[in-house]
Amino acid sequence: METFLLLVATFFGYIVMYWTYGRFIAKKVFKISGQASVPAKELEDGIDYVPTRKGIIFGHHFTSIAGTGPIVGPAIAIIWGWLPALLWVFIGSIVMGAVHDFGTLIISMRNEGKSLSEFTARYINSRTRFLFFIIVFITLWIVIAIFGLIIAIIFSMYPTSVAAVWLQIPISLALGYFIYKKGANIAVASIIAVLFMYGVMIIGRYIPIEMPSLFGLPATGIWTILLLIYAYFASVLPVTTLLQPRDFINAYQLLIAMALLVAGVFFSALGGNLELVAPTLQLNPEAAPPMWPFLFITIACGAISGFHSLVSSGTSAKQVSNEKDALFVGYGSMLVESILAVLVIAAVAAGIGMGYTAASGETVTGVQAWTTHYASWTAADGLGSKIGAFVIGAANMIASTGIPHQVAIIIMGVFVASFAGTTLDTATRIQRYVICEIASDMKINVFRNRHLATLLVVVTAALLAFANGADGKGALTLWPMFGAVNQTLAALALIIITLYLRRRGSLFWLVAGPPALFMAVMTLWATLMNQADFLDRLQWLLFSVNGIVVIIVIWITAEGIVKFFHSPKTIDPIPD
Repeated sequence: METFLLLVATFFGYIVMYWTYGRFIAKKVFKISGQASVPAKELEDGIDYVPTRKGIIFGHHFTSIAGTGPIVGPAIAIIWGWLPALLWVFIGSIVMGAVHDFGTLIISMRNEGKSLSEFTARYINSRTRFLFFIIVFITLWIVIAIFGLIIAIIFSMYPTSVAAVWLQIPISLALGYFIYKKGANIAVASIIAVLFMYGVMIIGRYIPIEMPSLFGLPATGIWTILLLIYAYFASVLPVTTLLQPRDFINAYQLLIAMALLVAGVFFSALGGNLELVAPTLQLNPEAAPPMWPFLFITIACGAISGFHSLVSSGTSAKQVSNEKDALFVGYGSMLVESILAVLVIAAVAAGIGMGYTAASGETVTGVQAWTTHYASWTAADGLGSKIGAFVIGAANMIASTGIPHQVAIIIMGVFVASFAGTTLDTATRIQRYVICEIASDMKINVFRNRHLATLLVVVTAALLAFANGADGKGALTLWPMFGAVNQTLAALALIIITLYLRRRGSLFWLVAGPPALFMAVMTLWATLMNQADFLDRLQWLLFSVNGIVVIIVIWITAEGIVKFFHSPKTIDPIPD
């Protein structure tokens, strides 16, 4: 029952903080106004800039920022104990992550929907724009390549999920057609689409799809190619054709999955089968790095993630139709993602104890189940291991509601793969925006074309994915540094928000300043420790790329500090 009570307490805390701290930041700090002009209307083009209803853009924004992030991070960080993971997710999301997401969304909306790297020049100086572009490009480059692999791994682990994930695409296209071309009721049409999607899961149960090796390429390599081709088309199509309707479906899927998880926690606790089998605190797990600072870069999505700033200032700022919607979209979606991370913590800290099949084939329960999976840092390492821990724990809890365990696994497999797919195509679109913006600044007109820019995005991601061979796992080469780079981006985004608020001449910059300092210290600390480790292991590629990141972080942070103490009191009028 303690697991259920923890969930109730944290959920109540999120609601209270949204209506108090969130509204304070929106109304008093950023002074959002329903009368303010927004880029979705001022620059409407029917492709990228599209005024969108609050509920739909919330669905898009949430599914884009979530992906597998709030699953993978907590599923590995639990090795330090459930308490530090839960505290970081809860406190971090409220005072850092949601401020970060909402702040970058509003600033982008007040700068023609431009990306974070583009408006950096306005709030620091033009020198930092290109440096910021490098950080953003590296982050998205790894995300696109790795998320193609993640989905491929999910397909290999759970072949019953393949049919539903791919058939979601035509269902989404049909949903977009009926809503935007035929004027169908959004809620009714979306519910019907969701029912269709869950219906096709039956196909997956009876017809699992396992990709064979073809032309010398293993299954993961073939899936990665197909997914990158899909990402190209998803990125260049108007957002109303595929991106919005698919994300709206995924928003309902999220609500259903979270409802099932909550119900699973309740019924499991009611039956006395849900105990916290993970340790409360474990400072020195075998072969693991130190909790400080690595907890804060291992759990990103769910607490704070730099990738979110790219979504806020990439796609979402071009679609929010009213500044007042930004609180729900930016701050609210971060808290909902954090709730998902809490549910993941429950699944891997308690649900896994209800039954776990070890490599030997033996089924173990309780603390033994947890220690079998988390025997050491290396035992719990690998994307498949992290995802598997959540899916197994979640399916165990959901099965307590009466849903067959195998069906629960299919539901969770489709859930994880669908969200990873959303992150893949959103990241591709954002990378295209970034390339178009930098091409415009450098007068390279050829890459201002969205098709050529997207082709460059996909080709560079493919080069990384297949850098080490035909299995598409090349992005794993840079994966060890991704957490620090991603959180570095979050620190830099908070610096921009701090400078933006500082130029208003009030103390409201304090809502972003201390979080910016905390994240800068944690991520630079972790990045320098990684640098020493890469040197010790003679991993020269990681050492070189990580070294560039260290230099850029120190440079931009120094520029930000100088600007903080020499910025004018005001630059833009804030609507009353």
